[in-house]
Amino acid sequence: MAWLAAGEGYEIALVQGRVAARSAGGRSAGRQLKTLPKALKDHPEVDRLRRLGEWLDRHEAACVAQVDTWMVSSLPVPTELLARVWPDEAWQHALRDLAVVGDDPDEVGFLRDATSAGELKVVNLDGETVRLSPLTVTLPHPVLLPDLDDVRDFAAELGIEQRVEQIHRATWSKPTGLAGPATEVRDYAGGVFANRYGLAARATGLGYRVSGGYATCKVRDAGRGLEATVWIGEPYYEDETSTGALSWHDDEGRAVPLTEVGPVAWSEGMRMAAALYAGRKIEEGRDA
Repeated sequence: MAWLAAGEGYEIALVQGRVAARSAGGRSAGRQLKTLPKALKDHPEVDRLRRLGEWLDRHEAACVAQVDTWMVSSLPVPTELLARVWPDEAWQHALRDLAVVGDDPDEVGFLRDATSAGELKVVNLDGETVRLSPLTVTLPHPVLLPDLDDVRDFAAELGIEQRVEQIHRATWSKPTGLAGPATEVRDYAGGVFANRYGLAARATGLGYRVSGGYATCKVRDAGRGLEATVWIGEPYYEDETSTGALSWHDDEGRAVPLTEVGPVAWSEGMRMAAALYAGRKIEEGRDA
């Protein structure tokens, strides 16, 4: 971003999202200062830039959240849409190097560019840069990627770094042989916390929604909307509490039998339950 005149002898700019200043004259002209001079702290241009920086931070977070939603739900995304948002650095950082799938579900590539003509440039698993122009692409959830370990190894060779956690996202595979009407998983139940407030704060800090006595996350799996829920205790309960069972509910709020939970919903629900459980109190002398 260009440097702007601000006060006598200073210029300011947004540098890595924060307002920075430099001298505009004298021997130190052009040298960035370590801290913002007191004379500039209340300057209107500084306030304007600070508010712009805050908006850019919110915009970047919103882009990451939207791309994460596309990925978690494996929603088809119009190629034209990716091309239109790509010039925006926030969108580009969120999308770059994500694994994408076009018309051929077996052809996975890492997104490197989206042109104004609606064409995508991806690096395929043979290490070749190819051009794709499907009407839509998906950003598949890693549990749906065949040979995920091979994809991860290849990504490491390329030095792939993803702003949105995808290929290195922790996954859980649904056990085979599930039967009967069971609707709960208790693998991560019983994690003790000092109080409900701390457990709820952990849930929101991890990006999950807290509603009533539950931490929740919504997922679309094979076109079906499900909500995974973990009991975290009654609201305003101040005494010790613990994580409860994990279950999934449909759009009508009905508990879904485990046999009907899809692979993405299963993995994301288990991921949430495990992340909550990981913050539990560990008694001295016991293994984590």
